[in-house]
Amino acid sequence: MITLPYLQWLRNALPSGVRLDFLTREETEDIPKSIDLFDHVYSIGGARDFRKQLQSTFRLLPQLFLQRYDVIIDLQNSILSAIVRKALLPTAWSAFDRFSPTSAGERNRLTIEAVGLGNNQMDTRLRPRQPSRAATILKSRGLNGTEQLVVLNPAGAFVTRNWEMHKYVLFAQQWLQLWPETKFLVLGTPFIAEKAAFLENELGNHVCNLVGQTTASEVFSLVQRATLVLSEDSGLMHMAWVSGTPVVALFGSTRSDWARPLGRHSLFLDSSDLPCGNCMQATCRRGDVHCLSRLRPEEVFALAVSLLENLNRNRCRHGVDLDIVSI
Repeated sequence: MITLPYLQWLRNALPSGVRLDFLTREETEDIPKSIDLFDHVYSIGGARDFRKQLQSTFRLLPQLFLQRYDVIIDLQNSILSAIVRKALLPTAWSAFDRFSPTSAGERNRLTIEAVGLGNNQMDTRLRPRQPSRAATILKSRGLNGTEQLVVLNPAGAFVTRNWEMHKYVLFAQQWLQLWPETKFLVLGTPFIAEKAAFLENELGNHVCNLVGQTTASEVFSLVQRATLVLSEDSGLMHMAWVSGTPVVALFGSTRSDWARPLGRHSLFLDSSDLPCGNCMQATCRRGDVHCLSRLRPEEVFALAVSLLENLNRNRCRHGVDLDIVSI
């Protein structure tokens, strides 16, 4: 996900007729294939089995070699991507810095610039090939398209990345006092099904629960229509900021210097100010996940409203398209 807005900038800068292809794994091919960015998307099979991934890579190499790529930008720098990069003998190449204490977005930008094709920035205007998909899904759930949409995403992988569920409810209740017609979308995999049910029970018909009912590209198209995304550290959080949707990211144990969202349309609350912050642990050694439990719903709500007000103020003042931003 994080590579996409930087590759969109590159696509815009390339002369017409230059081919831009993308290589990924089958389980993550849905979104790259759903947007109007690449000439072709190639995929490596094998799911999470490395031996099968390796076999799939070697089967794909002859087809890739026939394309005679001049440039390869390796935005993974993994074992598999290094094999491909070296086997295809490009005239020029660059590789992602996996270990620098810099945000992944900035490292992607620098990797693209390093190959020598000019300045690179972030262009979040990722165009879906089927722009009506989101509207169709919402209509099927009784939404007419006039409602304000806010995504609530309690999808952090570990306890140390989870904000308390009752605080999401309190946040939503404050939001509804200002915008009573809002629908709160809950999206993603069955991993958060229990949390989605809790929100649905507490907030009633203000919640549209689509957990487990959409593909990744459909989730992406829905996120692009949202007014705001409130999210823990997760893939959906990255979907939001790379598409230009305003996002408030709640980081607990995650290293925010690596994973933070970028751009003026995003903000993050992290644990870097604490002695135990950015611990990257699945369980809290303090036993209370203080880095997240200290965040009050009214504080998060005020920051979210301020983010949106600042974005609207800047649009009115400068008349600029904030979908293209410098980091």
